[in-house]
Amino acid sequence: MANYSIKDIELLTGIKAHTLRIWEQRYNIPAPKRTETNIRFYDDDDLKLLLNISLLNRNGHKISEIVSLSQKEISDLAVNYSLLSNKNPVQIQTLINAMIEMDEAAFERVLSTCILQSGLENTMMEIVFPFMNAVGVLWQTGTVVPAYEHFSTNIIRQKLIMAIDGQPIRNQSSVKKFLLFLPEGEWHELGLLFANYLIRSSGNHSIYLGQNVPIADLLSVAKRYQPDFIFLSMTTAFTQEYTSRLLSLLKKEIPDSVLLGNGYNFLDNPDIPPVNIIQVPADLRKFF
Repeated sequence: MANYSIKDIELLTGIKAHTLRIWEQRYNIPAPKRTETNIRFYDDDDLKLLLNISLLNRNGHKISEIVSLSQKEISDLAVNYSLLSNKNPVQIQTLINAMIEMDEAAFERVLSTCILQSGLENTMMEIVFPFMNAVGVLWQTGTVVPAYEHFSTNIIRQKLIMAIDGQPIRNQSSVKKFLLFLPEGEWHELGLLFANYLIRSSGNHSIYLGQNVPIADLLSVAKRYQPDFIFLSMTTAFTQEYTSRLLSLLKKEIPDSVLLGNGYNFLDNPDIPPVNIIQVPADLRKFF
């Protein structure tokens, strides 16, 4: 069971720290634990309760009304709002709640509802990536264990793979060709899978090599496939020297392919040549 600071709770629920303190004093909700030095901390059950309370509060329920309900009544109301709402913060908080509970059915149900309501692309951009950013912050600070991220990522990954599988494979000779990969040491593939979906759904051809690809293998495939574009994603904290050396090698060995890059490594170092940085789908569509 994870422990959360009051700042973690504020990030995940959107409830300000001073509001949490007022609720604690007036209603004893939540009743946080305290360290030996009297610092507040919260557990998974506290987080789940506060996520649900936050959803109800955002939808017009006063805290004085909410505290009169049982935890099951609070949870049931929150689920109903999340399935009917088209408000992104509601969906994101519900996904966080399902992740903390390791409730695969709830996570999948909310994600599927979002896709049906808004489409896969909007769901990824407006809900999934903000959700993953929030989880990533907590993972980096050690607040949640990596298993939480793996649990949610694998469900999202399955959705993307199903969507990609539903796209027809085009004739290579009549469309633009994209080669997608993650370099050695890189395992975060949601951004790359999403790019693969956008490429195929736009009517172009792609070869997806996936995670942790040795550069020699990539060059071998590229020289045979002759892609118009090479798309790589780098989220892991590689050094700027390594990133520059990798890009320079790709440009030298495959000079006729345009390099496209996505991930924190490129966003944090926008001057790294010679790559076209892809931040949003519109950036990628310029190359279709």
